[in-house]
Amino acid sequence: MEGVATTTNQSKSGRAGAAGGTGIGPGWLIAAGAAVLAAVVLALAFSGAAAPRQLSDPGVLTRWGLPVAKAAHNLSVAAVVGSLVFAVVILPRRVRSGTGTGRAAGEDPEETPAFSRVMSLASWAAVAWTLSALAVMVLTYSDAAGLPLSGDPVYTQGLASYLTDFDTGRAWLATTMIAAVAATMTFGARSSLWLALTLVLSLGGLLPMALIGHSASGDDHNAAVNSILLHLVGVCLWVGGIIVLAVIGGKLGTQTAAVLKRFSALAGFAFALVFLSGIVNASLRIGSLSQLSSEWGLLVTFKAIATIFLGGIGLMHRQWVIPQLETNLSARRVLWQLIAVELAIMGAVSGVAVALARTAPPRLEELQPDASPARILTGYELPPEPTPMRWLTEWRPDWLWIAFAVTVAAAYILGMAKLHRRGDSWSVLRLISWLTGLTALTYFTSGAPAVYGMVLFSAHMIDHMALTMVVPLFLVIGAPVTLALKALTPRRDGSRGIREWILVIVHSKFSALVTHPLFAAANFAGSIVIFYYSPLFGFALREHVGHELMNLHFLLTGYIFVLTMIGTDPIPRRAPYPLRLLLLFATMAFHAFFGVALTGGTSLLQASWFGNMGRDWGPSALADQQIGGAVTWGIGEIPTLLLAIGVAVMWSRSDARETRRKDRAAERNNDAELSAYNNMFASLAERDRTRSSAGHPPHGTRQGQRPTPPGDPE
Repeated sequence: MEGVATTTNQSKSGRAGAAGGTGIGPGWLIAAGAAVLAAVVLALAFSGAAAPRQLSDPGVLTRWGLPVAKAAHNLSVAAVVGSLVFAVVILPRRVRSGTGTGRAAGEDPEETPAFSRVMSLASWAAVAWTLSALAVMVLTYSDAAGLPLSGDPVYTQGLASYLTDFDTGRAWLATTMIAAVAATMTFGARSSLWLALTLVLSLGGLLPMALIGHSASGDDHNAAVNSILLHLVGVCLWVGGIIVLAVIGGKLGTQTAAVLKRFSALAGFAFALVFLSGIVNASLRIGSLSQLSSEWGLLVTFKAIATIFLGGIGLMHRQWVIPQLETNLSARRVLWQLIAVELAIMGAVSGVAVALARTAPPRLEELQPDASPARILTGYELPPEPTPMRWLTEWRPDWLWIAFAVTVAAAYILGMAKLHRRGDSWSVLRLISWLTGLTALTYFTSGAPAVYGMVLFSAHMIDHMALTMVVPLFLVIGAPVTLALKALTPRRDGSRGIREWILVIVHSKFSALVTHPLFAAANFAGSIVIFYYSPLFGFALREHVGHELMNLHFLLTGYIFVLTMIGTDPIPRRAPYPLRLLLLFATMAFHAFFGVALTGGTSLLQASWFGNMGRDWGPSALADQQIGGAVTWGIGEIPTLLLAIGVAVMWSRSDARETRRKDRAAERNNDAELSAYNNMFASLAERDRTRSSAGHPPHGTRQGQRPTPPGDPE
């Protein structure tokens, strides 16, 4: 009877929804969906974006169906990302041993109810993502072509051409394919590694959306794409997490406090990402404050106010509700009430965001017919002739790398502060080195080297060599992995946090491959030739995605190589010091060979780019490329020489430590090793005297041979 009563009470509590303190009932989820639809309708009616067109009207089904399909798409992809984040880094997968599950010995423990629920959510949300992306793909063509939906062969041929020949069509086709693959993986994958890969794939599905976003067609294309991408990532982490909490709240049980603490930290980061990237994106579309009174400006203002309000609710969670969950039952009730309110407000904001994407912004730059060659090629006007002062003042913010630098700098400082509060020490010089490296990273991705690197090969090589050899030198000395392993608290409930994932990566076969000294050196030296003498160079110049991947490759290649040479962070294998010096001098010679080849070359790399820039200042494109070869040689040798000096110093210190170790061991055992060695010689000498007195040849000789001294090879 007691079990029946408990079950009944739990059922009543679950039906009570947010008021019951055990989760959110389905009524709140329905209310959130209604808030999305209401917000879409009201915002579209306010902006007039769904009004019939005088020319090429696609019909009422497309005008209203496309925003609704986009709203479903946005919420479903957020639910997929949020579910996978919970499955990968927040929730334990298996029931811990000793909890009375009644399973036979040797059997795998069953999944926790929360993990099973979150994976069900991920699977069905991925199906919804696929179907909604497919609907958006078809409706977007109808909207762009101004044709109502039809099964006519001419219509289907136009749709096929749209999906293969136009950027927007290709982007939605790629999104649909990514969503379908993610859905398949969520139904089949259960290991942590495969779920992590599915999460990475799902986040990759946001990239096509960023490339075709409203602001991406503006004047500052690169900044717009990066800010949209950061915004989408933040929204998926934040909104997706709230959706997950609303769905699995009743299944958390005793894990509620721990799960909410983990998500609270993630939500704080997501809030900052959403709010700041939204400001950047809005500033690209609004030329003056007066434009905030336009329909687009008012919708943006509503989003900003709602975001701040949601951030205030999150602060209440962190400061008051979560600390009292274990002791105050009313806090649990307030928790789910606040989450229900968050869910409804986020639904409304999501609907406004969809309408905002359908509303024309106050400033939308288009490429003019008389645009300069530099504007046509790079998307930006030709910068002025570089001078020493302009190498410091010319900036074009790359918000992706700025966000990365700020995030890891803050994380490093927080980790160091945690160690000091605990009483452990951490070198201030390492902190200075880390911050110096991040400052250099920001400069070389957003400063003059990045600006002039788009129009001058020599500046491009300065950027390349600095990202490969200068920035990694400071970052590796900072030893971020060692700091993270010391500062982060190990998980005890079977889930994998950041610390656990770091250890998985460090000890993985992939890490053993890429950090192998020979592979790291070959990648460091050989990729420069593969990159510049293949179509990859052109792809990096013409496509924003290629440019960012180029920066990432340069940075990672240099970081791994420097790590294998002088790093103190843990890696699977370290080369002996003589081999490190040999590899360093080999890469130095390779860079010198590459630099000399460029300096003396008479064939222009990417002539269609650098040769058509329309510069009226500076050397010719070929002369500039030859200068770039000299830059490669010069910048490549100095950091390599510094690395060689560092390896030599570490080698010397290693020998000194080994000598001190042996001395301390000798002091502890009264030179037992040396005594044993001397006793061995004494024993051999005594045996020889005994054999000689008995008329036998001395030890180590045959008849008629000279005796061999003890210890010498016979």
